[in-house]
Amino acid sequence: MKKIAGFLTVLILISSCQTKQEKPIGMAIEFMDHAACAYVARDKGWFKEEGLDISSYESYVTGTALASAMVRGDIQTAYICLIPAINVFANAQVPIRILAGTHKYGYGLVVNPIKIKSLSDLQKPGLNIGCVREGGSVDIVLHKTIDKYNLNETKILKNIRRMNPPKQILAIKSGKLDAAFLPEQWATMSEDYGFEMLLTAKDVWPEMQGSVLVIREDLLEKHPDIAKKLIAVNKKSTAWINDHPAQAADILARQMQSIKDPLFPAKAAKLTKRNEINNKVLSRSMDRIDYSTDISLEMIQSTIDYMAKLGYIKKSFNAKEILYDGIRK
Repeated sequence: MKKIAGFLTVLILISSCQTKQEKPIGMAIEFMDHAACAYVARDKGWFKEEGLDISSYESYVTGTALASAMVRGDIQTAYICLIPAINVFANAQVPIRILAGTHKYGYGLVVNPIKIKSLSDLQKPGLNIGCVREGGSVDIVLHKTIDKYNLNETKILKNIRRMNPPKQILAIKSGKLDAAFLPEQWATMSEDYGFEMLLTAKDVWPEMQGSVLVIREDLLEKHPDIAKKLIAVNKKSTAWINDHPAQAADILARQMQSIKDPLFPAKAAKLTKRNEINNKVLSRSMDRIDYSTDISLEMIQSTIDYMAKLGYIKKSFNAKEILYDGIRK
């Protein structure tokens, strides 16, 4: 009887381990190829394979919109541009930690080549230049461009028209913009309407950190195993993208065209329904992004310091405060 009882106990324990569910977590991602590793991992089933129970996926057309949503406690992890992540940490005091990088660069300045042939042309009065709202990642690239090339800030900012990326694309198509500072894939999309890439983030800010994988601190403290699993999936997916770029572009096109999130902006939805965000556009766009999980403490610090200089966060802080212990160097 003791042997039978012992055997049954083992069976119960095994069954318990096999049926144990990970804590459900809400995930948010940007509707951009910046979050390629998240789209690929979801398509491949790697989150589930790792034992992660992703209860919801929410898509946001900008990192700023995603950052605002992170104030809600139900979004516990996100693939988000670094600059909005710093904003939500410093200004909204949302307790998040960066687990890993996802890519470098991913932003560009596109122009109507008939009207703009050099950066100095951006200073001409009467131009309409699209850019996201103040404090967004591409807005930071705008300011870096002004600094690096000694442009007249006052003249250029008078020409800036603030709007989200899908609206900029529609404005480009209708001839209402002469130039635009855009994130990928939107920057590459503009080339289909006669615009040309005048510069990219790589030209303006070498080693610029694009997006990061973040987690809320309370989830990290209570379930450090979840953080480790998210890091593992992120690393696996990033490696796969670099090894299979064409297949990754196909996956992103399919995933993006299938999004039916009620939170998703109507203007972006129109573009996806018209199949304008397709694998050809995404393939060209992804070639301009360096997908990497590596992250530099020095780069994070320089970004924090620059944002403080611009007044987008109240004051600078030590980059180690926002980094997960496992990647502090």
